[in-house]
Amino acid sequence: MIKSFADYIVFSKIGLLHGSHAGEALNFFIYDTIKIFLLLTSIIFVVAIIRSYFSPERTRRILSSKREYVGNILAALLGTVTPFCSCSAVPLFIGFLESGIPLGVTFSFLISSPMVNEVALIMLWGLFGWKIATIYIGTGLVVAIVSGIIIGRLKMEKHVQDYVCEIKVGATEIKEQSFPEKLIYARDYTLGLLKKIWPYVVVGIGLGAFIHGYAPADFLLKYAGRDNPLAVPLAVVIGVPLYSNAAGVIPIVQALMAKGMATGTVLAFMMAVTALSFPEAVILKNVLKTRLLITFFGIVAIAIIFVGYLFNAIL
Repeated sequence: MIKSFADYIVFSKIGLLHGSHAGEALNFFIYDTIKIFLLLTSIIFVVAIIRSYFSPERTRRILSSKREYVGNILAALLGTVTPFCSCSAVPLFIGFLESGIPLGVTFSFLISSPMVNEVALIMLWGLFGWKIATIYIGTGLVVAIVSGIIIGRLKMEKHVQDYVCEIKVGATEIKEQSFPEKLIYARDYTLGLLKKIWPYVVVGIGLGAFIHGYAPADFLLKYAGRDNPLAVPLAVVIGVPLYSNAAGVIPIVQALMAKGMATGTVLAFMMAVTALSFPEAVILKNVLKTRLLITFFGIVAIAIIFVGYLFNAIL
């Protein structure tokens, strides 16, 4: 329905041509703006209701295991059953922070949710077979777990925005509410958070739409082909602004592999598109201070580049 509406506005009412740079960019912007805000609104609302039932202490018991690394593993596995794009995973990430879950554990979820899920598994299996699908899912989990552990070890909690800590303190006071009260709380929480992030979301989607419309697949093949030793990091750099979920990027991946791009480079590109996106960065900027945001993107990007080179060497 959203896609049909975007097509109608861009190609019928405005009159732009299918396949034109401007048409594809504007279509992407309208479609993704509506989709992301619907996802954000619904997910923030649901998370707020769930948080009203589960105390911070109970949430911490689930994900904050005393055994080292177990919390990261559980969070990464939880991400695999929540097939969100990188932007719509952010509300759950914020909810985890507010509930007092360790920073590194929340990042393991934030990485795995858009990158590793049943949508990616099914589509990759159907297009490329079980081997590629298993490699992608396995390495995606490893990237999420290891990156979360590293961020946790860096002890950067002070680089979370102050308002998140303030909300966390208030979250412990949500007790024994009736269901209508929970709905009111969820409504107010959703509206409050959307007011903080909506300008950044629109700007991020706009930039992503511009790059989506004016950076076709041939551009990637030209500069990230097999003969370029810097193809993997270049594919990651190019992939970050090309915001999409797994379902959206896999057809592009199929075309790139069909045209001869190395498997590891393609996997790195897909991971960058799904786990690291510019819209995600502008949303997270309202949650994380600059140093932590740069650290997160840097660690994940390095891990993805390593995966790309590794599988180019062995496949």
